[in-house]
Amino acid sequence: MKLMRVGEPGAERPVVLAEDGVHYDLSPVTDDIDGVFLGWDGPRIVRRALDRGELEPLDVTGRRVGPPIARPGAVLCIGLNYRAHAAESGVEPPSEAVLFHKSPNTVVGPYDDVLIPRGSEKTDWEVELGVVIGRRARYLESLGEARSCIAGYVTVNDVSERDFQLGRPGGQWSKGKSCETFNPVGPWFVPAGDIADPQALALRSWVNGEARQDSKTSDMIFTVAELVWHLSQFLVLEPGDLLNTGTPEGVALSGRFGYLRDGDVMEMEVAGLGRQRSVCRQA
Repeated sequence: MKLMRVGEPGAERPVVLAEDGVHYDLSPVTDDIDGVFLGWDGPRIVRRALDRGELEPLDVTGRRVGPPIARPGAVLCIGLNYRAHAAESGVEPPSEAVLFHKSPNTVVGPYDDVLIPRGSEKTDWEVELGVVIGRRARYLESLGEARSCIAGYVTVNDVSERDFQLGRPGGQWSKGKSCETFNPVGPWFVPAGDIADPQALALRSWVNGEARQDSKTSDMIFTVAELVWHLSQFLVLEPGDLLNTGTPEGVALSGRFGYLRDGDVMEMEVAGLGRQRSVCRQA
């Protein structure tokens, strides 16, 4: 079961892509795939409605695919969470998860254009596993409790401007990560129960059809459950929040590839969570 949102920005409607390959309208179940819906265990409600035949098919041909979750209250991000990526960045693997934030308005659809900021020379790609929170997480006591707070998973591209991030006084991670359109999400939201093991997923990326990243979430330094547990000791995660869990090796920052330019095409894929395609446009 894959949850989606289709329609123009700000006017998306929720749909579900069922196992039979048919899209069904979720309007009778919820107005949107948002924190309220997820906090009420929305995926379980959708599955029950599907099993009972209560949903009507919906033709989505030609419609824009939006991000599969509505604008989150927070976009939390983990830096340097893959061993090989830490190595290519020239730093030691962190002993504690590195946290930074992106502006929630960076979230766009999986096929929307990505804008290269004015003055940018080092815009970079980062395929990541995105974790969607489904239950309030505050001072969690165990990894099992952390897992119970996860609603599901999405494909994410944590687009970054490296000079804004690393080349300005003091280090400015959020400045380099929060430019408009810098967080394509989707195409699907897959409930946590449909993913057997989030630490066994392949991640891949391409630029202009050429392979860039090819790794697995097993290379993470801190697992998904560990991240949710750890963050809950410092802040409160709310239903609908998005957690970007870090990127593997193969980004332009490594020096092995050129940075993004106007007209370049990025493709990002996490196994089972769908493939994005974004065209870079100069802002």
